[in-house]
Amino acid sequence: MSTRPEPGHDRPDRVRDRPDPGLDAVMRERRGLINLAYRLLGSVAEAEDAVQETYTRWYALSREQQDAIDNPGAWLTTVAGRVCLNVLGSARARRETYVGEWIPEPLPTHAEWLGGRTGGAAVDPADRVTLDESVDLAFLVVLETMTPAERVAFILHDVFCHSFAEVAEIVGRSPAACRQLASSARRRIRASRPSLTPTAQRAGVIREFKQAWEAKDIDALIGLLDPDATAIADGGGRAVTFLEPIEGGERIARAWLEIARRRPDTMTLLERTVNGRPGLVAQQDGVVVTVFAFDVEDDRIKHIWVVRNPEKLRSWTTG
Repeated sequence: MSTRPEPGHDRPDRVRDRPDPGLDAVMRERRGLINLAYRLLGSVAEAEDAVQETYTRWYALSREQQDAIDNPGAWLTTVAGRVCLNVLGSARARRETYVGEWIPEPLPTHAEWLGGRTGGAAVDPADRVTLDESVDLAFLVVLETMTPAERVAFILHDVFCHSFAEVAEIVGRSPAACRQLASSARRRIRASRPSLTPTAQRAGVIREFKQAWEAKDIDALIGLLDPDATAIADGGGRAVTFLEPIEGGERIARAWLEIARRRPDTMTLLERTVNGRPGLVAQQDGVVVTVFAFDVEDDRIKHIWVVRNPEKLRSWTTG
């Protein structure tokens, strides 16, 4: 991932021979950078800010410095990785003061992604995150347990297929050390035992859960939940929700029954795709107020993540 020459070491003989990288060539990298930054940070807003900072640094270079860079895309990736690494380091301190649990920001499918930070306008395709298994919410939650260096090394190497030599340039460690970081991250992923349940089977379980919830059928809810299931909610101090995780299938079922009893008549529960997996959203007067993501193992729900923080629901705005 060559970034030479460094600013201040221009080579005019190369500048005359190289084509102008141009705005289009550089901006074509934006979607890849957004995808990388979201996986590293778990937040669309923070990913957008990191990519904006990356481009700010690019345009702070002189024209001669830009032309002297062998591979602008590699340069942008290197800078974005470093920016995200710094953000991850400061995020740990910020999350210690976060009200309640912190859950990565959930994403709708592209067809449902109408709002985001654009206030209701259609989102530029370059700003969309590609939805695959590496943005499954269960996967992102595991990433949150990693050190910043582990997360960056793992995502860059295992998800985006960069060499450890390239990762080392971003993380500031040796290739061997980066190999160890990625190996440690893989162990965390394996220990979490991510679900391999087919999408259609997951969707069926969640549909049954929705129906049982709407019918206030406590026995059906208990039957659909693993006895050791957990439910975690993220309101960020901006929306009412439970602050501590709920553990145990029966306790979760009773909590959801209480939610059903208190739910306003104007609230609608809909089946939607959340980070590429079957999930549910609650709408009130046509506005998404809660997103539910699930981890299903065999025919039972192992984990439920509830996101109510409105700052994390901007991508779900419907108008």
